Amino acid sequence: MRTYGDLFRTPEFTPLFAAAAVQVTASTVSGLALGTLVYSMTNSPFLSALSMFGPSVAQMVGATALLSAADRLPPRAALAVLGLAFAIGTAVLAIPGLPGWAVVAVLLGLGLLASLSGGVRLGLLNEILPEQGYVLGRSVLNMSTGITQIAGFAAGGLLVNALSPRGTLLTAAALYLAAAVIARLGLVRRPPRAAGRPSVAVTWRDNRRLWSSPARRHVYLALWVPNGLIVGCEALFVPYAPEQAGVLFALAALGMLAGDVLVGRFVPERWRGRLAAPLRLLLAMPYLVFALDPGLPIAVAAIVLASIGYAASLPLQERLVALTPADVRGHALGLHSSGMMTMQGVGAALAGAVAQYTSPATAMAVMAAASVAVTLALAPGLRRPAETVPA
Repeated sequence: MRTYGDLFRTPEFTPLFAAAAVQVTASTVSGLALGTLVYSMTNSPFLSALSMFGPSVAQMVGATALLSAADRLPPRAALAVLGLAFAIGTAVLAIPGLPGWAVVAVLLGLGLLASLSGGVRLGLLNEILPEQGYVLGRSVLNMSTGITQIAGFAAGGLLVNALSPRGTLLTAAALYLAAAVIARLGLVRRPPRAAGRPSVAVTWRDNRRLWSSPARRHVYLALWVPNGLIVGCEALFVPYAPEQAGVLFALAALGMLAGDVLVGRFVPERWRGRLAAPLRLLLAMPYLVFALDPGLPIAVAAIVLASIGYAASLPLQERLVALTPADVRGHALGLHSSGMMTMQGVGAALAGAVAQYTSPATAMAVMAAASVAVTLALAPGLRRPAETVPA
């Protein structure tokens, strides 16, 4: 499988792609609306960043409790029900005068469900596509994320001004509902990938199994930590440039899209693994320029260039799939997704805390330096060959 035409001719890929794209649009629109609402109410970079990315931290709780369901539930039904739950939760966030504790509870609940959603979707992708088509398929999903984030942040900025943040949240809820309908009507009924009932105990057992391999541990850390620290930089776009935040988010998504096209479609398989570390360095190093508090044109160039480095996740995910037995690949990919989102939430919280006591630009440079240091520290473990699948 070498072309996009081959990919979209694969049964079920198109509805899976469409449902994922609509859900990402909903998440993008709702995140911008919520971050704008919180910043306008509190004038706090920390709380604004935390409202947009903090719920991601709850995904690690979900990864320790729910992920065994990713391989043990029928994927079509799971994706449809999860989309409906996201729609209801986002609509609740739009209720005027909602108490702070209720907002936190809803956000944490949505974060828990998101941990399961990623595992179900990526496990189904691995099931739909032949093994050699996974990277191309994953890159197209990443590309759709980039495109829909560009559109979502642009549309979200317009909607916030036209409808208010709460009206924008209701629009996002409608998009989540549409994603649920696409999944229900477009996917075929498939049995679960693994036998048995999902439970917290089974989730812990499979997590221990996945974490027991040093090769997989290094891949997980490389997927989670450098990425999460740079998302901390992005979490400061609103306080850094309140009037242009939507543009900055859209340009970051544009850079990510360019990286996924280049690596997913045009880089030969034999070169992908060698590019993982350079791409992770590219993800971080342009943000070091924020130590000089640059003007907006230089900041834009740095953001676009850095975002190309998000494509490092493609060869790392390919390596993770090769290192994982088939019966827990949905769980393994869900753990990757949940850990990545958790570290993004941690990165946003750290960046917001640093910005609270320094400035958004200084905090971006600090997070970028930390990302570079982590990438360099992980490099020796990732250079070891991994030719067999650990248990």
